[in-house]
Amino acid sequence: MTSMPGQPVTAVVQRIEIQKLRQADNLILGFSIGGGIDQDPGQNPFSKDKTDKGIYVTRITPEGPAHEAGLRMGDKILQVNGWDMTMMTHDQARKRLTKKNEDVVRLLVTRKSLEEAVKQSMGSGPRQEHCGTPSNHKLMH
Repeated sequence: MTSMPGQPVTAVVQRIEIQKLRQADNLILGFSIGGGIDQDPGQNPFSKDKTDKGIYVTRITPEGPAHEAGLRMGDKILQVNGWDMTMMTHDQARKRLTKKNEDVVRLLVTRKSLEEAVKQSMGSGPRQEHCGTPSNHKLMH
């Protein structure tokens, strides 16, 4: 998904809620980010056309809170706890994610596989789908 900062975005999104892990005085999320409006998008391995200045997940700690919540490498973070992340510098995004007084981080992300799945389902024409268990299916006839 490519977009210009500040412009409307149409995206297939997923909500992910991460419960921070407390280690001594630190709250751990278990992932790293890259990108931001102050960064060179040409260095972003997840930007398709190398112009996207969004915030992307660049590393996930195995078995960490983000991994357990379903976050994936390459996810583009659109919102954090309701805050728009499309016009943030790298440092602003990092600070928004690591607020000390927030035990839970609610993300709105998009990923290439989500968009591809929707495109396939919309462009494949009529399909027959099984709905429910066999007993429920009989009730429909």
